[in-house]
Amino acid sequence: MTGAKRSRLFHAFAGVLCLAGILAATPAVAWEPEKPVELVVMGGAGGGADQIARLLQGLIEEKALSPVAFVPINKDGGSGTESLRYLKAREGDDYTLLVTLNAFYTTPILQEDLDVDVGAFTPIGRVALDTFLLWVNAAREDIEDLDTFVVAVKAAETEWTMGGTGSGQEDSVLIAMMEEALGIEVTYVTYPGGVAVAKALAKEQVDSTVNNPAEQADFMRAGDTKALVQFTAERMEAFPDVPTAKELGHDIEYDFERSVFGPPGMSEAAQAWYAELFEALFQSDEWQAFCVEDGLDCSQWLEGDDLAAFHQAQLERHRAFFERAGVDALAGK
Repeated sequence: MTGAKRSRLFHAFAGVLCLAGILAATPAVAWEPEKPVELVVMGGAGGGADQIARLLQGLIEEKALSPVAFVPINKDGGSGTESLRYLKAREGDDYTLLVTLNAFYTTPILQEDLDVDVGAFTPIGRVALDTFLLWVNAAREDIEDLDTFVVAVKAAETEWTMGGTGSGQEDSVLIAMMEEALGIEVTYVTYPGGVAVAKALAKEQVDSTVNNPAEQADFMRAGDTKALVQFTAERMEAFPDVPTAKELGHDIEYDFERSVFGPPGMSEAAQAWYAELFEALFQSDEWQAFCVEDGLDCSQWLEGDDLAAFHQAQLERHRAFFERAGVDALAGK
């Protein structure tokens, strides 16, 4: 081989090494979705979970945070079984997300044949803890606080009705807690969703409910219903004049988990992208203002392992309650 040929070969080889070095030093393009993302809602249209999912969708679009559309889909059948099975069937999919409510805990515990391990779902982020209040129709002038509520319920005996969204769901769990703590017994009437429950109270079709604020607040503002008690650790800014159950000497505290999960086996790159997206939404002025106005607790962002740990603690809390009170103790039995 001549010296000229050696020189050309050397320079060509050096060029290949240089190009390889440049490519190695160049960061890989981060994952981002390339087709529409399904935002599966465990609740019915118009309910708290649905309102939250559609607000998040609107903010994603308004702030141009995603190259693709997020499409809310309501799958509320079977106290959450439809949505849980749907997410399980999407194992390994990077384009399906679930917006939860507490049926995420209760349904797998109460329905042993469900064959869904929610602990295998991919934790994305917790956007809020939604809250519960005790509501009665505003026409009930004899009920102004928790004490007069208990008197009225005991006087009515089992004819007192409370509306909710299904046996074993959040409403029935909280009502069972109230029965245990307050020494009352009610008749539980189920409706297809939180909005229907709120309307039933406004129309005096039931005597009381434990709706979350987003579902009942419009009726309160219209003067149709009134709140008596908050089942929160502290009074919410949206309801400064409504005492907590703990203030009144009753250890009843319960909230909704408003979190986003992916299917089992979602890729780590997709999980990270979604977590960054929903944290940006959580920190936004618009989301924080919504939380204050509608009485949600949005004081702490959780994602990944921290969210998984919170989820496990909530599962254990629900199991402990069911073991103590018995499944038959749930209102709606």
